[in-house]
Amino acid sequence: MKLSLLDPAEAACLLPLFQDLHALHVAHHPERYPAEPDPEAMAEWMQAWLAEPQSHALVARSPQEVVMGYLVYEIEERRALPVRPAETRATVQHIAVAEPFRRMGVGRALMSEMKRRALDQGVSVIATTYAPFNAASAGLMRSHGLEPVLTMAEWRRTPQPAA
Repeated sequence: MKLSLLDPAEAACLLPLFQDLHALHVAHHPERYPAEPDPEAMAEWMQAWLAEPQSHALVARSPQEVVMGYLVYEIEERRALPVRPAETRATVQHIAVAEPFRRMGVGRALMSEMKRRALDQGVSVIATTYAPFNAASAGLMRSHGLEPVLTMAEWRRTPQPAA
């Protein structure tokens, strides 16, 4: 497996995995996520997002150049506040591994490479969020030392049918 930074112009190669990740979230939270977003709009959005200076995408490829998985993280400089010190934070925004490559260490390799790169950039905190239904993601994060520190709860207005 080869790990490398992805050029934002190549973001479309992540689309199948991104669609699978999105579908997982739709299945568990249909009120929160649109069921069938336009693939072209998704690809354009992902390319623009990855072109932002704080965004970084790592991709794992097989020896045959098949995309096995990806991880997107952002680095943010957070200024000191009276209630916390300044910090440089890396936040894992997405991680997805293609089904045929799961349980083969792809996610672990992506997390390890992200952590190495983030530490080289002066990061002092690595963070992420994951849904309660995603035990695999929770386990992966814990295996890399990320432990839950907050619980986020939300309420959503249910769209009312048109009269």
